[in-house]
Amino acid sequence: MQKQGLELKQTQRLSPLQIQTIKLIELPVQELEQRIRAELDENPVLDDDPDPESAKNEDEQPRDVSIDAMKDDDGDIPAYRFKVNNWGKDPRPEYNTFSVRESFTQSLREQLGYRDLSARELQIGEFIIGSLDDDGYLRRDIESLVDDMAFRAGLEVTESEVEKVLKIIQEFEPAGVGARDLRECLLLQLWAAEQTPDTVAAERILEEQFEEFSNKHFQKIMSRLGLDEQSLKSAMARITRLNPAPGGQLDDSYSDQAQQIVPDFVLTEEDGELSFEMPRFRIPEVRLGRQYADLLAGGKGAASKSEKEAASFVRQKYDSAKWFVEALRQRQNTLQKTMQAILDYQHDYFLDGEESHLRPMVLKDIAEKTGFDISTISRVVNSKYIETHFGIFPLKYFFSEGMENKDGDEVSTRELKKALQECVDAEDKKKPLTDEQLVSEMERRGYKVARRTIAKYRGQLGIPLARWRKEL
Repeated sequence: MQKQGLELKQTQRLSPLQIQTIKLIELPVQELEQRIRAELDENPVLDDDPDPESAKNEDEQPRDVSIDAMKDDDGDIPAYRFKVNNWGKDPRPEYNTFSVRESFTQSLREQLGYRDLSARELQIGEFIIGSLDDDGYLRRDIESLVDDMAFRAGLEVTESEVEKVLKIIQEFEPAGVGARDLRECLLLQLWAAEQTPDTVAAERILEEQFEEFSNKHFQKIMSRLGLDEQSLKSAMARITRLNPAPGGQLDDSYSDQAQQIVPDFVLTEEDGELSFEMPRFRIPEVRLGRQYADLLAGGKGAASKSEKEAASFVRQKYDSAKWFVEALRQRQNTLQKTMQAILDYQHDYFLDGEESHLRPMVLKDIAEKTGFDISTISRVVNSKYIETHFGIFPLKYFFSEGMENKDGDEVSTRELKKALQECVDAEDKKKPLTDEQLVSEMERRGYKVARRTIAKYRGQLGIPLARWRKEL
């Protein structure tokens, strides 16, 4: 038998202002500029022109905006309340630059155009170039390309025709482009180079002993190819100078721009005192247009339908603009409080940048200091950078778990990873240290770490297994 009943549930719904603030907090400074300019284009109530009243009093200290203090009625509102002073004065023009590298596919198409090819061969070449991965490899087999050209381009071709044009593309710059695997990529580069004894030996190793090369079986290579140790060393050095990802030298499209990192915070240190500022980049200083408040006041007693619709439209845009301006203010406040908490927590580290001074710190630590939710701290930290006197770092860099050393002092995992990297850098490359030996070496340095932890950190640092680190 089914029963019906009423059940009360309490749910929390985010206000438009909260939603707006959350979205703005997540944005780094470059994207924030784009977001503000888009809002300025969409909402006529927002204004980024200099406030004429404030221009008369340039020497006066600008006052902060508090949207909470703004009245919802249409009474007189002081002009200063329509401006949001949410950025510092320094525009930091040196961060306004970015570079755009040459398109990878465009470069290849230009080289294709220089060749004396038929219209049919040009079509095949265009299709092959469009099928290359970002790193310059062709990871699709010839048979699939033939089928795709028939279905997608309406071009009936044979496998031999595709192979012929692919060979031409493999002669293009950067050397190695159009390869179907790593071996072919490296060989293409060697074939295009001056044929010195080292180059010829390197070609033989890749052509005849690639599996032994991959597994670093040096004795087998020397025995089978009749090479002495010095010849093998020279050939291996020649191979290691090759580029395994030739497409990575060029950007794949003009939409993927190689932008200079723009720091959201700039740290200054003077006589042991730390402070920071938030550069404006090119972010406009937005405010609410005074004329629209006047229009709302004038439309209070509107009688006609068109006048009421106009007043309703302006009220909607006005409320949206208020939320946006207040969200900017709250974003500024949230970022400032979070950065200050990080600065206080990692004070000793920020003085000199010495990694051993970096304390273990997790999101919860900063959430407790600021009173914000962990999710809010996560949004602030994500994609944000700080410029210090010892480099530019993502805020995520300063967060790490902690472990105890043999003296019982807590140290950050970042310090442990640095010590592990130093152990590997100092090892005898002819007899690289195994994970078990690295455990002993770390313990000798004062860090008690399990073997599985060594393997985990080694993987995170991109350090291969001992047998892969072996050198002649």
